[in-house]
Amino acid sequence: MHKGTHDSELWIRRFIPVADPEVRLICFPHAGGSASFYHPFSRELSPLVEALAVQYPGRQDRRAEGCATDLADLADRIGEALTPWTDRPFALFGHSMGATLAYEVARGLEAAGRAPDALFVSARRAPHRNRNDGWHLSPDSDLIADLKALDGTGTPIYDDPEFLALILPVLRSDYRAAETYRHRPGPKLNCPITALAGDADPRVPVDELRHWGDHTAGRFDLQVFPGGHFYLTNQQARVLRVVIDRLLGVGAG
Repeated sequence: MHKGTHDSELWIRRFIPVADPEVRLICFPHAGGSASFYHPFSRELSPLVEALAVQYPGRQDRRAEGCATDLADLADRIGEALTPWTDRPFALFGHSMGATLAYEVARGLEAAGRAPDALFVSARRAPHRNRNDGWHLSPDSDLIADLKALDGTGTPIYDDPEFLALILPVLRSDYRAAETYRHRPGPKLNCPITALAGDADPRVPVDELRHWGDHTAGRFDLQVFPGGHFYLTNQQARVLRVVIDRLLGVGAG
């Protein structure tokens, strides 16, 4: 097992170390999200699968840093930080904005001869169908309303001024990066892609997830779960069963 470089330790969170994992799953958070969103994945996937989570600048222990404004540049930096963790089979999992980032990181890793064995993309339009809805230019009140609508839990945390003061600048910056992203034509990925969707997602219709099949020369499949944009919170066991079934095949290969 390689020890991460200082740069890798800055970017990658290893909540539950696994001494000799069959495969690693590297997880990419959504807009406004942080690495801790995937702590439950680490717990449930251990010990066969070691889950790692990417920590973007501008949040939690990286709050003093400026948020990234360009997804392609951010993907390049993350790809470099992942070098110590690609010494065995690994896959990438991204939710919402994280799906686009995971895809761009996969492209960079394949080009560098360190291709992932699988890519999981959740609740996100395919790269070539990205669109700018202008959320990053919206007033705070609209962003808060959007947060509540996408979360769908009715949690009172979105009425907490201190929480909002922390999350809104990060969310606005992430939305800007996600909405201004433009797909660059290039070779299809060789690794299989599994797209995951909530059947009642108000932001990304299920049919949009089918277009991810255009970005792989390998197998593509679509898994649909009950729920909205954050369906995977309530459907974690079912989501991880899909992930594990594919990852154990990767590890055995």
